[in-house]
Amino acid sequence: MKYISFAIPCYNSEAYMEKAINSILIGGEDVEILIVNDGSKDGTQEIAERYEAQYPTIVKAIQKENGGHGDAVNCGLSHATGKYFKVVDSDDWVDESSLFKILETVKTFVKEDTLVDMVISNYVYEKVGMEHKKVIRYDNVLPENTIFHWDEIGHFRLDQYILMHSVLYRTEMLKLCQLKLPKHTFYVDNIYVYYPLPHVRTLYYLNVDFYRYFIGREDQSVNEKIMIGRIDQQLFVTKTMISMYELRMISSKKLRKYMVNYLAIMMTVSSILCIRSKKPENLTKKKELWSYLKRKDYKTYMKIRYGILGQTMNLPGRSGRKVSSLAYSVARRLIGFN
Repeated sequence: MKYISFAIPCYNSEAYMEKAINSILIGGEDVEILIVNDGSKDGTQEIAERYEAQYPTIVKAIQKENGGHGDAVNCGLSHATGKYFKVVDSDDWVDESSLFKILETVKTFVKEDTLVDMVISNYVYEKVGMEHKKVIRYDNVLPENTIFHWDEIGHFRLDQYILMHSVLYRTEMLKLCQLKLPKHTFYVDNIYVYYPLPHVRTLYYLNVDFYRYFIGREDQSVNEKIMIGRIDQQLFVTKTMISMYELRMISSKKLRKYMVNYLAIMMTVSSILCIRSKKPENLTKKKELWSYLKRKDYKTYMKIRYGILGQTMNLPGRSGRKVSSLAYSVARRLIGFN
């Protein structure tokens, strides 16, 4: 039996993918490693096939046409046979001792027939040049080492939201809720975390620093200049998330509040990138985004637009845009963009 399926989406990843693979391999026969080569043009496939040949019962080398990160995640999920599913980007890695603790927990779930829908753990910003690594923990928000429900969660800080790095989902739950990420689109990890939330009934939090999130490559998708260049994809992802649910229909008040606040962060990031681009057409796109939210979900729009983040993002004139950019600079340092 495979307890956890790890999908590693790879695109021209030959320079760093082995660190990701090796960090998971220590899980042995309890894990499944799905190396998804998303149409790479370097030695990625050869590396994947070498690992598959060496560890045929653990590693699968999957080759596909280029479809982007989200499509590679979709492909990994379709091949997954483990009880739980975890995405590890090819330039990231996982912590050895934390992996064993998570595997022990999952084995207990299987033994006691209490499979929870979402397992949450901490992640660490492995930022180049930073001596002290920022760790995102949830011990002030979530009950530890016990099965709980949405109504038992606390208040999340701005820098504390659950990201792809934080979660393992029950594989069958992801397949049943028909998660499918868009092709050729960056920033779909937000959809990956957001869309399944109303389908999650039970949760479990382990206070271990499991995921190591590398930040520092010049071509990385969270590089601000690159994010501005891909503003249309950021806007598309934000609009997709807006259109997924009418949030007033979410029965759990705490989950509803969490999802509204998540959308507020997405609106903030999208708005500020439009502002910082200093292009008139992007300022128009910013207005269109807020109008889209207003049309789709007026109640959520009012909550976000007249909340602290919404008001900061919509200050009038050039001076207002300067304040908005300053607010984003503070948030960027808090959240950890490079």
